[in-house]
Amino acid sequence: MFHKKAKRKEYDEKNQKPVIHCSICTGEQVAGFKNIHTGKFEEVMLIKGEKDLEAFLAMYGLDEVTKEY
Repeated sequence: MFHKKAKRKEYDEKNQKPVIHCSICTGEQVAGFKNIHTGKFEEVMLIKGEKDLEAFLAMYGLDEVTKEY
């Protein structure tokens, strides 16, 4: 009945870009942020299906995200 409005989380847009790491062998997908200077990947959540991907995009207010294999 009384739902809290989900707060949009933030990330460092100047130093990080949203990325989904995809495994070629298993097909596992992990959403997170990659540091554009060092290449270090910070894992946020496992993507099991379309609902998880939509939740990740909504959580950070993103329209799209790139995939890396």
